[in-house]
Amino acid sequence: MKEFIREHSFGILVNQVNNKPVATHLPMELEEMAHGKLQLVGHIAKANPQWHAFKEPQQVLCIFNGPHAYVSSSWYREEEVPTWDYMAVHVYGRLEVLGQDALYASLERLVTRYEKQSKEPVSLSGMSVKTLRQIHGIVGFKVAVDDVQAAYKLSQGRPGDHARIIQELEARGDAGSRAVAEAIKKQEEPGSK
Repeated sequence: MKEFIREHSFGILVNQVNNKPVATHLPMELEEMAHGKLQLVGHIAKANPQWHAFKEPQQVLCIFNGPHAYVSSSWYREEEVPTWDYMAVHVYGRLEVLGQDALYASLERLVTRYEKQSKEPVSLSGMSVKTLRQIHGIVGFKVAVDDVQAAYKLSQGRPGDHARIIQELEARGDAGSRAVAEAIKKQEEPGSK
């Protein structure tokens, strides 16, 4: 699950604002702390009113979605309803606002991680004071992880149909279908259960 969150780190942060659930899509990085504790670190724009509820201690939900694909029942040997295969992880925890130094450090880690793939990587330390002032427009946060729940629905109940499901998903050609086909193949590998 840790690797899944790292690979799909653009998640959805859900909390309550005035007794109403509110959600924002944003990057959240998983960090391992001492004693095996986990935390998510992210930031949100101050222009987004969702962050005002961060002032009160509350439980939040962070959703990380992976690949998903429609599975036609025409691919089965026996008549059945169609379905949707998917991979997702839900993380529950307590959110705390980060101080400016911790926010800057988290942004540095985030930029460094994703700039590794750039031809001409940038770094926060190389940016002008004027550009870095934009940091004052965001709020950093960390979520101390209390519970993690994974939902991997990959046609597990239809092992006899896996070969055809994989074949049909791969034939579609879209990234989600191909990724689901690969995930089904991996779950069939010895030692993967």
